[in-house]
Amino acid sequence: MGDKVGQSSSKPQNLARTGFSSQSRSQPEHGFGLQLLMNDINSSLESLNSACNMQSDTDTVPLLQNGQHASNQPAASGSRSQQPQASPKQKVQRSQPVHILPIRWAQKSELWIFQRRKGRRGDPGEVPRSTEEMLNRRLQEEDQQLKTSSLPAIPNPFPELGPGSPSVVPPSSLPPPPSQPPTKQDVKVFSEDGTSRVVEILTDMTARDLCQLLVYKSHCVDDNSWTLVEHHPQLGLERCLEDHEIVVQVESTMPSESKFLFRKNYAKYEFFKNPVNFFPDQMVTWCQPPNGNQAQLLQNFLNTSNCPEIQGFLQVKEVGRKSWKKLYVCLRRSGLYYSTKGTSKEPRHLQLLADLEESSIFYLIAGKKQYNAPNEHGMCIKPNKAKVEMKELRLLCAEDEQIRTCWMTAFRLLKYGMLLYQNYRIPQQRKALLSPFNTPVRSVSENSLVAMDFSGQTGRVIDNPAEAQSAALEEGHAWRKRSTRMNILSSQSPLHPSTLNSVIHRTQHWFHGRISREESHRIIKQQGLVDGLFLLRDSQSNPKAFVLTLCHHQKIKNFQILPCEDDGQTFFTLDDGNTKFSDLIQLVDFYQLNKGVLPCKLKHHCIRVAL
Repeated sequence: MGDKVGQSSSKPQNLARTGFSSQSRSQPEHGFGLQLLMNDINSSLESLNSACNMQSDTDTVPLLQNGQHASNQPAASGSRSQQPQASPKQKVQRSQPVHILPIRWAQKSELWIFQRRKGRRGDPGEVPRSTEEMLNRRLQEEDQQLKTSSLPAIPNPFPELGPGSPSVVPPSSLPPPPSQPPTKQDVKVFSEDGTSRVVEILTDMTARDLCQLLVYKSHCVDDNSWTLVEHHPQLGLERCLEDHEIVVQVESTMPSESKFLFRKNYAKYEFFKNPVNFFPDQMVTWCQPPNGNQAQLLQNFLNTSNCPEIQGFLQVKEVGRKSWKKLYVCLRRSGLYYSTKGTSKEPRHLQLLADLEESSIFYLIAGKKQYNAPNEHGMCIKPNKAKVEMKELRLLCAEDEQIRTCWMTAFRLLKYGMLLYQNYRIPQQRKALLSPFNTPVRSVSENSLVAMDFSGQTGRVIDNPAEAQSAALEEGHAWRKRSTRMNILSSQSPLHPSTLNSVIHRTQHWFHGRISREESHRIIKQQGLVDGLFLLRDSQSNPKAFVLTLCHHQKIKNFQILPCEDDGQTFFTLDDGNTKFSDLIQLVDFYQLNKGVLPCKLKHHCIRVAL
C-alpha cells in the first residue's frame, strides 16, 4: 500500500514538470484525494515559478542589496539544486522589475486546471468547492501583495504636506480666485455744441479714463481739466463726475432722458491749489486753527474726524410747497443738518436734512425758472437712484456764487476726503514720470511766463515792474509797426488786409461768436470760476466791437474791445487806444503775457469741441 501511495504521489509531480501532458486516471477517495490535489497544486506552482525565474535571470542582471550589479556572480544554471528556492514574496521585493503576468497566469492556470478536473470528475462535493474558494482567496492576497510591494518605498520629501498635516500657506494669503472679466458696453457722450459720439468702453472704466479716451479721439490737448458731466435736463440738474467713479455704475442710476457731457472744468481741483482764500472764516468751524498754513488747512479737511464743520444760512425749499425758507444749515461728515432754533447747533435742535453716503450734490441749471428759486445760485442733493420723486430732492440756494462754490466743494471734501486728493495728485505724478524727450504742453500759468528782454546777444528776465511795463508798451508799438508794414506790402492782395484782420480770430477756440451776455456767463460758470478764464464774443450793442468776458475772484467781468483807426488802418484796443493791435489774436497773446488794464492775465480759454 505504501509503494502505491508513493507512486501515486510522485506521479502528479512528473505531470507538473512535463506541463501536465498526462493525467491520473485513479479515483481516490475524498480524504486521500484532497491530499493528492494539494500536492499537485504545490508542485505545479514551484515548477512554474522556477521557469519564470530562469527566464528573468537570463534577461536581467540581479542587484545586490546595496544597489550594485552582481557582475562577478556565476551564471545561473538550469539545475534547480544549485539555485536556492525563494518564495514569490521574496522575488517580488527584488530591485529589478519582476514579470508579474506569468505568475498571475500560473495561479489562474491552477484554478483552471482544478475546474477542469472537477468538471471531469463530476464531483461537486464540499471538498472541491472549499478548495476553489481557497484558491480564489489566495489569488486575492497575492494581488494585494503585488500592489504594495511591486515598487520600492520612496520617502516623502515633504512630510509637512501630508494629508494629516496643517496647511503651510493660510487660505487668507492665497490670491483670490479670478473674478469675471469686465465686459464691454456702449456709452453715448455729448459735447457742448450738441454733437455726440458712441464709445465702446469696459464696464470697469473710470471717468478719468473715458475723458482721456475722448481727448485722444477728438485730438484735443490733455491738460487734465476735462471732465464728464452727468446732465438731467428734466430735473434741471448737472454735476461733474469724480475721476474715480465708474461710468457704467453712474449710468445705471440715470433715467433714460439723462446723458453725459464732455466739458472742460478748470475749477475741479482749485481748492488744492489755493485753499487759503477759499472758505470765509465765518463759514468754517475748525478743530485746529490753520493759522494761514496751506498744509494745515488741507490736513484739517482731509482728516477722518468730525471736523471741520461748514455752517451758514441757506434758502431751503420746503417739501411739497413752492415756497423757500431761510434756515441755518450745518454740514458734517455724517450729513447735512438744519437748526430748528436760530443758529443753535445743540443736538436737540438739529434735524437731518440729507445724507452724504447715498447722495450726490448737483448744480441747479435754471432754478429760478423751474423751481421758483430766489436766485440762480441753487444746489440740489439727489439720491443715487434712477427713479427719484420730487419730495426726495433737497433744493438749496446760496446768496452768491462764491458761497455756492464753497458749499459744493465742502460737500465733495467731506464725502470723498483723501480719495479726492489722490485724484488731484495722479496727473502730477504721471507728468513727473514722463520721458524728457516728450514735448510738454505749453503752459500759460502766471509762474511760468515772465517779461524778457532780447535786445542783447542773450536774453534776460526783467525783474523791475516799471521796466516790464515799458517793455510791454514798446512791444505793442512794435506789433503795430509790423502789421502796418505787412499791410503796405500786401495791399495788392485781392483780399483786403482789413477784411482779413476782422475774420482771422473766428478760427480760434476762444472766440464764441454771437452769444449773449448770459450765455457767456453760463459758459464761464460751467467751465470753472478760476482766475484768468476768458472768452471773446461779438458785442450786442456795437456791431463793430467785441467783448472780452473774464473771471477774477469768482466774479465775471466784461471788457469791450473797440476798433480805432490810425493812419488809415484799423486796430483794436482795450485801453482807449493806448495799446493797439492789428487783430484779436495779437491782443489775446499780449494779455496772456501782460496784465495791462485787466485785473489778471488771461490764463485759460473756454473751449467747445465737436465729438
